[in-house]
Amino acid sequence: MKTSPIILPKTLRILEGLGEQIQLARLRRRLSAEQVAERAGLSRKTVYNIEQGVPTVAMGSYLQVLFILGLEKDLSLVAVADPLGRKLQDAGISTRRRAPKKNAKP
Repeated sequence: MKTSPIILPKTLRILEGLGEQIQLARLRRRLSAEQVAERAGLSRKTVYNIEQGVPTVAMGSYLQVLFILGLEKDLSLVAVADPLGRKLQDAGISTRRRAPKKNAKP
């Protein structure tokens, strides 16, 4: 049985904010949720869930809606400014490509 990850309240608020921003972008373009759903190849319910920030909606669905709204490039800005990562890199702290296995022995 597949289980959903636990979503922390702060993370949920971020998703809800993202959904609200997507909804506002749709409304500014004077598109109905039905129009966006049809153009994105999604159900109206999925577009509604995206706009509500439901965490179980697939990332690809979010991207489809952003594409229809002409905002897909916004997603490429995620993690561009990564101050902590840059500091770790500059400090010479090595980072692995993959996280260590759960059962790995030291």
